[in-house]
Amino acid sequence: MSNASSIPFIVLLLLLLVLCPEVWSYEPPKEKQDVFATTACPAFLTFTNAAYLAGVTLELPCHCKPHQVQSVVWFFRKHLGSSGETRALTDHHGNKLLDPRRVPHSAGLQSRFSIRLFSLLIFRAGADDSGVYICGSARKDFFYGYDVDIQEARTLSFTPRLTPETASNKRKQSRLGSARPLYRVFTSFRPWSVCDRCGVPGEQVRVGLCYVHSRLLHVRYRRANQTVASCGSGAVPRAFGKLKQSRVGAKLEVRSCQVICPPPAPRPSNIISLLAFLGYNSASLPVEVQVFYLNHPADRVLTLGCPGARANMAVAWDRGSEPIYRYEHATGRTLGASAPRLQIDTGHHLLFNPAKVQDSGIYYCWLQGRQAAEIRLLVYLHLGRRQSVTSHPDFPIAVKAMLTWYAVMTAVFCLLVFGRAGVRHLRDTHVD
Repeated sequence: MSNASSIPFIVLLLLLLVLCPEVWSYEPPKEKQDVFATTACPAFLTFTNAAYLAGVTLELPCHCKPHQVQSVVWFFRKHLGSSGETRALTDHHGNKLLDPRRVPHSAGLQSRFSIRLFSLLIFRAGADDSGVYICGSARKDFFYGYDVDIQEARTLSFTPRLTPETASNKRKQSRLGSARPLYRVFTSFRPWSVCDRCGVPGEQVRVGLCYVHSRLLHVRYRRANQTVASCGSGAVPRAFGKLKQSRVGAKLEVRSCQVICPPPAPRPSNIISLLAFLGYNSASLPVEVQVFYLNHPADRVLTLGCPGARANMAVAWDRGSEPIYRYEHATGRTLGASAPRLQIDTGHHLLFNPAKVQDSGIYYCWLQGRQAAEIRLLVYLHLGRRQSVTSHPDFPIAVKAMLTWYAVMTAVFCLLVFGRAGVRHLRDTHVD
């Protein structure tokens, strides 16, 4: 019986070997060369200037380290601080040392800082995270450094229809100071992102960050252009005090778009033949979308991030088949107005402030115009430390149901007892 049951499996295995000639020519992947063995660290530590918009998740790779160093330690120091204020973010085992209570993030995220393959990841970076980040060792040997400037978007503009770009929009400059100023402040715009959805109306975003041009910048903070640095960089001298008070800041522009979905990638003919033999067709195959399950207590801040998203990617959110657009759920859309409970922050996260039970449902996120993940969210009622049982909205209903069932069970018990006593009384009377 066991031999007969194994025949279909053997036939299927032989068919797979025949239809997939790549299996016969399989070669193990070649061992990659260690990049750290060929990249030497600079003899004089400099800091690479990098500016980001607040709310994004950024990655700082450690580009060089000695080959014998098996784990790295990331150090942090505020701008314009002394060397004694440098502190380690993690120990030599990679354990997180930051307070997780500052993080309004979900999915069990214990800290906004994490080390993966020697790279430092900062989740939902804020303006307070600006400073110098140094990749080093537990012995305080410094290998590579970053000058990180996190800028908050002061201006958020929406364009309902596509408009032609002009050269003046790519870079807006504003001069400060006298006729020959010591520095010049301008907003540098990145290119428009791709349409964040396909097949339905979507949105495009463009980020503009604040930069300063001067010949008096500190030489230790480097960029490709030694005379340009971000406005919050440590390269900016303290004498430029008016720069911090300037109204020139980061900007975020959004405009509508709509593109046609590209055709799905063709599958190999041998795979199609194998699926047809098993009774499937290409149209019935599910779309390759990752599914995640998340439970979260109600009345608490919840932040959903799209898996695999980076700072320069176009991200969109849907609840079921209903799109969630930025011009309806963006932070700071209307000055002076209260922020909506459901928001899309500048880092493309879906923010519930706070989450409610009615927010439970299925959410989809798009990456670069394609659906990337499906998140099944369940928001449940939770009794916190400051809440009592009697304050729960369902407490009266629960008490009423419990008392009703208790009365019914008591009545049934009494009926059975009296019925049994009546039967015994009738039996004794009949015997007499």
